[in-house]
Amino acid sequence: MQVGQLDMPSKDQLKRAVPLPVLCTYAAFGTLAYLVFHYVAMGEYSAILTLAVIAQALAISFLCVQVMSNKSAKGISVGGLILDGLSVVGRMPSTTWSEGYVPMDISGDYLYQTVDFFSLAMILFLLHRVLVVYRGSYQAYDDGFKVGPVILLSFATATVFHANAADNPLYDTCWMAGLLMGVVAVLPILWLIVHSGGAADAWTCHYIAAMGVSRALSGLFMWEAREDVTCDPWIEGFEHGILLILLAHFAQLMLIADFIYSYAGAALRNGICANKPVNLETMQLPYCI
Repeated sequence: MQVGQLDMPSKDQLKRAVPLPVLCTYAAFGTLAYLVFHYVAMGEYSAILTLAVIAQALAISFLCVQVMSNKSAKGISVGGLILDGLSVVGRMPSTTWSEGYVPMDISGDYLYQTVDFFSLAMILFLLHRVLVVYRGSYQAYDDGFKVGPVILLSFATATVFHANAADNPLYDTCWMAGLLMGVVAVLPILWLIVHSGGAADAWTCHYIAAMGVSRALSGLFMWEAREDVTCDPWIEGFEHGILLILLAHFAQLMLIADFIYSYAGAALRNGICANKPVNLETMQLPYCI
């Protein structure tokens, strides 16, 4: 078989898969991440934790663009936004008034917290748009994932198994609860996709992918810092705090792995346009059914 005959995506397919608005959004946040890592943090490894919250802000910004461009709340999960918001709020006490869970480089002194506040502001904006401005288009029936039990279980688990990096039981519990709620935050939107016919807005797809990048970066930092994250062990010599942290990061990556696979295939087959839903025909989420 000749090289020219290989079954590879054409340039037109790639352009449809990654249109200009998506490229511009990624480029803007990519530039910010580059500047932060090289010129603010001076290449310190701990800066990947700041890059993780930048990736989360990128993810939430995709939903903002979706709502503003479509002038509709269709495809937005209120449950997912609530869990995302509580995840950000949960880590704020320990990252604002303590240094236990922040990067050790200069980006942890102000930039990390600023990005988190920016993400929270975007989430509140989205909730207002969905529940007030565009309430008529909100898919309340399909958005049926129950977040109340998740919130209670997250705080209960965090109360028992939190680490002590912040040296404050309340701050450590809130941080761990925020992490656990952030892990599950992707489930309401996946539930909504499955129960609304398997079609997802392109911006929603990019939101989930960016959240995966955010969790991967955060997980890398926690793996590197695993020996420094201690707890008051229930079993002598067994550090349950860092184990739960690493398992939570791994769990979220597994939750969205099938979605990313299905999304990539749909992008190359049909293209991804901001005003065109993505038909995720191969996505199988038994835990959402």
